[in-house]
Amino acid sequence: MDVFLEIADNYVFDSLYGKVVNAFPASPASPVMEASSMNTTTAIINNSISNSSTIASAFLDRNNLFRQGLSLFFITWIMGTLSYFVSACIAYFFYFDRQEARQHPKFLKNQELLELKVALSNLPGMAVLTFPWFLAELRGYSYAYDDPAEYGYFYLGFSVILFLLFSDFLIYWIHRGLHHPWFYGPLHKLHHKWIIPTPFSSHAFHFLDGYSQSLPYHLFPFFFPLNKYLYLVLFGSVNYWTVLIHDGKYFSNNAVINGAAHHASHHMYFNYNYGQFFTLFDRLCSSYRHPDQELFDAELKKDKKLQKQRVGEMEYMLKNVEGTDDRMYTDKKNA
Repeated sequence: MDVFLEIADNYVFDSLYGKVVNAFPASPASPVMEASSMNTTTAIINNSISNSSTIASAFLDRNNLFRQGLSLFFITWIMGTLSYFVSACIAYFFYFDRQEARQHPKFLKNQELLELKVALSNLPGMAVLTFPWFLAELRGYSYAYDDPAEYGYFYLGFSVILFLLFSDFLIYWIHRGLHHPWFYGPLHKLHHKWIIPTPFSSHAFHFLDGYSQSLPYHLFPFFFPLNKYLYLVLFGSVNYWTVLIHDGKYFSNNAVINGAAHHASHHMYFNYNYGQFFTLFDRLCSSYRHPDQELFDAELKKDKKLQKQRVGEMEYMLKNVEGTDDRMYTDKKNA
């Protein structure tokens, strides 16, 4: 993250903080007077201006803790929002089957706009909780390192596998925990509002839900050495993966990868396929469900009889998990 911060300092923050500091005048000179005769109100005002000016001036120092924290918050928020919006737009406009999704009886009225509203309103909260991890890494508390050769190129490649397995294991249990009644209603139910997900639903969740499932990515470099440039690539990749598993393109039909079809089954049937990347921990913990085979057949996927069967099972599962269904569907018969 120090790479992004240095670029942002050079092109944005140095100038921005300089303008902020200039907006605070130096403490005005006061006539010499005895302390006993000094106007109390004037003294308070002068001290306040002086303190404000001192605090503002601290933001000229790139190494100032508060400046770094504030800058990292904005970087996390803006970059996270751009990454989500650009990736989701590419998927939505270039290959997501919008017509097929909208014709499904469980597609919500104005769903894409609702997803965008939820995502964009919760990403700032995620940034508030996330930037301290980047600040700690910047301050040298993690095992992030610069030179790829420091731990060898074999470890560099192995760290990718370790990162994915470490993250997938923890996300599995965090995600499964979010389905406990204590957490599902107040936190995770919002993301399950989207029975038929679109690329915009990828980040349409409560900020505490999204943050909790992102924690393993931030924890990893505090337990294991990780090249900081590789970390940026991995962090960007997992954000894009989150969009991919909501894009409705069911390419993966194998026993290893937890792809879009597996995650679509999670949205449809709730209590299966909690993993993020792989099916391993779902298989080991008896929560794996293989996607319905008709999802991989363009004609069978549109078969109304099979669709009705899937919807019937979904409604049964929904009743067990949520009780009443307060969603407003495009098809008013399903409202």
